[in-house]
Amino acid sequence: MNLEVLIQRLDPEVPLPSYAKGGDAGADLVTRIDLTLQPGERALAPTGIAIALPDGYAAFVHPRSGLAIKHGVTMVNAPGTIDAGFRGEIQIILINHDLTQPISFTRGDRIAQLVIQKVERAKFIEVSELPGSGRGTGGFGSTGRA
Repeated sequence: MNLEVLIQRLDPEVPLPSYAKGGDAGADLVTRIDLTLQPGERALAPTGIAIALPDGYAAFVHPRSGLAIKHGVTMVNAPGTIDAGFRGEIQIILINHDLTQPISFTRGDRIAQLVIQKVERAKFIEVSELPGSGRGTGGFGSTGRA
């Protein structure tokens, strides 16, 4: 079953998000502007689309792995979260981590991917002490290198 998501093109020439292959979790998002990122530079790249998600869902914007490995480009706030109530243009905060090479994007280039997921709202219950677990309070590498 496919979830129906309402989408508005804010730029009539920008393609709608699409899945490159069957079974893909992320639909490709493109930039609606040309932009160049110098080494270490970040910029906001608008996609030209807005969506309306049903209650109980959120969209998460993930970096493209090919851009990361080939060019050192990723997102500053990965993954970006789009709440069900947000109706503005989806924009991606890109950063160029390459130490020497700038990267240029042309209008219509794929820059990120959109993953839509069902999410639960938590009811937070304050307690004086949490129940024990096998891991306890260990974190930040406490399980060692494997």
